[in-house]
Amino acid sequence: MNLKQDMHAIGAIARREVKRLVEKPIYFFCMLIAPAISVIFFISLMRQGLPTDLPIAVVDLDNSATSRNLIRQLDAFEQTAVVMQTLSFTEARQEMQRGKIYGIFYIPADFAVEASTGKQPRLSFYTNATYLIGASLLFRDMKTMSVLASAAVGLQTGMAQGYTNDQIMGQLQPIVVDTHAIGNPWLNYSVYLNNTIIPGILQLLIFLITVFSIGTEIKFSTSREWLQMGRHNLAVSLLGKLLPHTIIFTTVGFMICAVLYGYNSFPLNTGWLPMLTAMFLLVISSQAVGVFMIGVLPTLRLGLSFASLFGMLSFSIVGFSFPVQEMHPTLQALAQLFPLRHYFLIYVDQALNGRELFYTWTEYAWLLGFLILPVLIGRNLKDALMYFKYIP
Repeated sequence: MNLKQDMHAIGAIARREVKRLVEKPIYFFCMLIAPAISVIFFISLMRQGLPTDLPIAVVDLDNSATSRNLIRQLDAFEQTAVVMQTLSFTEARQEMQRGKIYGIFYIPADFAVEASTGKQPRLSFYTNATYLIGASLLFRDMKTMSVLASAAVGLQTGMAQGYTNDQIMGQLQPIVVDTHAIGNPWLNYSVYLNNTIIPGILQLLIFLITVFSIGTEIKFSTSREWLQMGRHNLAVSLLGKLLPHTIIFTTVGFMICAVLYGYNSFPLNTGWLPMLTAMFLLVISSQAVGVFMIGVLPTLRLGLSFASLFGMLSFSIVGFSFPVQEMHPTLQALAQLFPLRHYFLIYVDQALNGRELFYTWTEYAWLLGFLILPVLIGRNLKDALMYFKYIP
């Protein structure tokens, strides 16, 4: 009988919450419009996977057929575009300081003559590390071009001395390195970043909406009515209130997965079920954290501040931008308190690397473990709903 009454109460509270969602445009924006804008923005921003045609300047003091060929080959790299050729290094440096170019490739005078006579001329290249990704890509291209130029000169010199190609290559490259990028062989930034940034934004929105929906009950003194509908059972009241949120956010999360793994065909090596399950658990665990936040700080402005700070911090501490293993041990432990951290590990293991589910079950357990948080602050939250007087 109690179960039937609880189910009836959950349904009544859910209908009440749906009415509240419809009446306040902020819910529509945060639950539907903001996630859609985020997906469109980040997917279109990284649609090429890697930045292309990054501008550089070439200071060619040699101006020989060899140096001009070197410039043409450098310009042929996908990430590099030679937009400026000059005889003045100062001019190129000034353009870099203005932010118009990201790198400088310096070819010294008499480069071709010295290379052909074995005098070891020096190629120099400079990058603006203020733009980390662009500088790293340009550094890779210019270094590769320098190595290829050295190999080309060595090949010509060896052939002039009568050596065979095999003999020359054995000296130029005695050890052949065979590299394989596992999980993301295209080195596509969108594959790596968007699969964490977009769920991270969804997590942040869930924090904010959960705190806002409960905080407004306290602020406008409707919390007693809400609890009364749940027969003063906090669990029943929370389930009824958050059920519509769960359905909406889960649907949005599944649509995000459809865009990432369906429309964009990002790697999904173990199939849909592990990631859809992880997305659902991310939604409900984020809601549990949101309930904990408003329970600890049962005022709307403080709860929203807590949610904003915690949600934004997750982008830096979950490990997709800087390895957690290299952080201070205290921060390593703190990283485990973010649902996004465990979703990220599931994504890496299941979608990217295609590992057996056995190796990832602990991350699913962590996400389920967040559901304990509302229990820890249940008494404090219920007291706030019953007796707290909101002070503007």
